[in-house]
Amino acid sequence: MSNTKIEKLSGQMQSLYMKHSEELLFHGWHHIVFVKKKAIEFAGSINADKFIVEAAALTHDLNFIVKINSEPEEGKELRHEFLSNAGFSDEEVFKIENVVMESHTGTRNENISPEGMALSDADTLFKTLPITPIIFASKYITQNKVDIYKLAQKVTSEQNPLIEKDIYFYTDYAKARYLDWAKGNLQLWNNVVEALKDEDIKEILKIAKESKVL
Repeated sequence: MSNTKIEKLSGQMQSLYMKHSEELLFHGWHHIVFVKKKAIEFAGSINADKFIVEAAALTHDLNFIVKINSEPEEGKELRHEFLSNAGFSDEEVFKIENVVMESHTGTRNENISPEGMALSDADTLFKTLPITPIIFASKYITQNKVDIYKLAQKVTSEQNPLIEKDIYFYTDYAKARYLDWAKGNLQLWNNVVEALKDEDIKEILKIAKESKVL
């Protein structure tokens, strides 16, 4: 029964995300598939409920379909609709919603469930991949209609405290394999924040924008 629900939900999500593929340049189906796979992997390392974790991974970013540059709360009604249509009970929907909310990068803390840890580590890993600042950062900027200044401030203000609290990743598995990537990625963004204060760099960006390069 659980597999049937997941299969139905996955099919619905894939259709929905493909429909919005031109808009969701960062938080698109490629992101969802990656987060789902890694979240299940991390869940297995800490005996979290893989069924709840997979459903949460499939639906965690529906807020970006509802409204650009938004918070997870914006996707609550859409999550409930798709989960219910796929046969999830009210109790399961409640659990999934809690996992989505507690794993959110901007608000997560030390006290979250194993399922929240698995989803958080997977979602965080996508942000920390060495390819992300090269390939996907510009996609985030375009999708969410922000500039490099706002993105750099968002990344550093949210993620520096997580490193300091030792909860950038929660699972030992993720820490062992990916924490060096995370630290390198965050140092890059800290350097970006510093660089954006430089008058010569500001001038480069200004000229590039006027020339329609950016």
